[in-house]
Amino acid sequence: MSHVAQIASPPTEAADCPGFDRLWHPRGTLCAVCTSRTRGFGWFDPNQPRAKRTYRWFCSMPCQSAFTRKAKKGLTMTDFTEEETQALPAVMRALALEMERIGWDRPLGQLSQNDMHRLIVITVEAFRTEMLEIASLSEVPF
Repeated sequence: MSHVAQIASPPTEAADCPGFDRLWHPRGTLCAVCTSRTRGFGWFDPNQPRAKRTYRWFCSMPCQSAFTRKAKKGLTMTDFTEEETQALPAVMRALALEMERIGWDRPLGQLSQNDMHRLIVITVEAFRTEMLEIASLSEVPF
């Protein structure tokens, strides 16, 4: 933008990637960390050429920063980290309370849709809450 006339400059093509650059957020994709709906936070490796870049989208800044920390360490998102392993007992405690209510003798295939939904929601929320608690106790890397 020209600050003298306040007129937007026309977009120019990048030398390494001719053609139109998409400047939009890919709706309908899931967060690369927690698989929630994305909300406009993105990441890519700037060291890769444009044609070979892999773009990742996130639902929030905490998910984006968690992925970035792991990417800097060279870790993949499929492995459990130390923090995720620490969060598992809290998830099991929350699940145990719900299973007490449902009944331990009932097979998962016989649960109603509402019971299964509650199990999933309780598991995900307990994991998110515990991960947030663990992250708040650790030192911010910047």
